Amino acid sequence: MRNFAVFSLPLLAIGCISVVVGCAGRQYGHILAANDKDLVGSHTAGAATWNPLVDESVAKLLGRCPPAIQTVSFESANAMKLDGQIGSALASGPATVCFIGIENKSAEEMVDFKDQLYERIDSQINSAETFRCISRRMVDAALVETRLRPDSLFLPENRAQFAAALGRQGAPVDYLLYATITSGTTDRNKTTQRDYLLTLEMVNLHSGDFLKESATIRKGYSKTRAGKWWNFGLGQGDG
Repeated sequence: MRNFAVFSLPLLAIGCISVVVGCAGRQYGHILAANDKDLVGSHTAGAATWNPLVDESVAKLLGRCPPAIQTVSFESANAMKLDGQIGSALASGPATVCFIGIENKSAEEMVDFKDQLYERIDSQINSAETFRCISRRMVDAALVETRLRPDSLFLPENRAQFAAALGRQGAPVDYLLYATITSGTTDRNKTTQRDYLLTLEMVNLHSGDFLKESATIRKGYSKTRAGKWWNFGLGQGDG
């Protein structure tokens, strides 16, 4: 019995180590419910940062844009200019919005989030009663046809050329929409604070008038939990 124990204990230990190592290489997944919180990224922005930025900036922008159907008097037109709104509506029905795309000027690579944010912004604009977005495929085709870059559409002649290309596709456009992501980074030893800013810019294609709305989220990154508490205080969410 003593000899059996001497030989069996090392084998049992090897077996336990093999099981632990094998389980460590596995990955498990589960479906999140609608009321579950988004996972806070430990190294980059992630869903908990990008999704609220989109929701807030789009809501602000749609809240400031005038309705597509309205009667504008001389007094109300002056009031709209003082309030910083785009000029009178351009269409008798829902105005068409050409979402040009997202320009990432932040310190992070967005990887697959860039396309997802595009679709999220596009869907929210399209769900508004007074706006309809032009298909992204039509927008890309018009840019290829005219050989124009998105930032070159601020020139009046380029805007007219681009609008004509969309018109030939059966998609007349009233507004151009640009999205820009920027970040500001503050380092303190091994702790980092990064401020994420999402800016939406709506441009009246016919007059060139524009307005901007933005949303920001600040996020801290620390090497240790103690570092998080030391630099940002107690009660901070984990990430």
